[in-house]
Amino acid sequence: MNSNSSVGSSRLTKLYQSSIGKKLITGVSGLALVTFVILHMLGNLILLVSADGYNRYGYLLERSGPLFWLIELALLGIVVFHILMGVQIFLGRLQARPQRYATYKSAGAPSYQSLSSRTMIVTGLVLGSFLVWHLLTFKFGVRYTVPGSDMRDLARLVIEKFRQPVYTVSYIGVITILATHLRHGIWSALQSLGALNANIRPAIYATSLVLAVGIATGFVVLPLAIYFGFVG
Repeated sequence: MNSNSSVGSSRLTKLYQSSIGKKLITGVSGLALVTFVILHMLGNLILLVSADGYNRYGYLLERSGPLFWLIELALLGIVVFHILMGVQIFLGRLQARPQRYATYKSAGAPSYQSLSSRTMIVTGLVLGSFLVWHLLTFKFGVRYTVPGSDMRDLARLVIEKFRQPVYTVSYIGVITILATHLRHGIWSALQSLGALNANIRPAIYATSLVLAVGIATGFVVLPLAIYFGFVG
């Protein structure tokens, strides 16, 4: 029993330490985060329809109690692990090729190198920093309450923030960076998990672009609608 456990632990350690293992972990965690990002985007769009519905949505999540906290902790762990794996992969590539090429042009198919693929570490770190800022602004920010209720008026806070030009422009800029990160990240994650073959690779590569643009569009619709007075 102990021997089998040691062998299993040793295999997991070797998988974690290998470049393939790191890519697998990054791929799985990345797809999990993409799923969360899509759900978060859909939740935001509720405010386009109803401020009351948006507040009730947030209230429902808060009232979930321990379940909601566990989900938040799991997401935090996935984010931290995803960033750590990305940094380790980046440092490993630097060690493997300590001298950069004098020129670096996109190779195109079949390598699928692009600006998105070459800036993953930069866009990832920017998004990690944005997450902290985002949480401080909304989750731990000003807590308005709906009159006559203990329900948080999160809609009011969101509307106040996106009426500020600097905040709105900064947010849209970060969402553009998110689209750049997802453009390569979705395709790369599927490739790392062995879900692609030569026949469907071009289609999935194009689909990842469509998804990245679609997700980014879903996120910027709300702040633009608020800023130009269509909401709130």
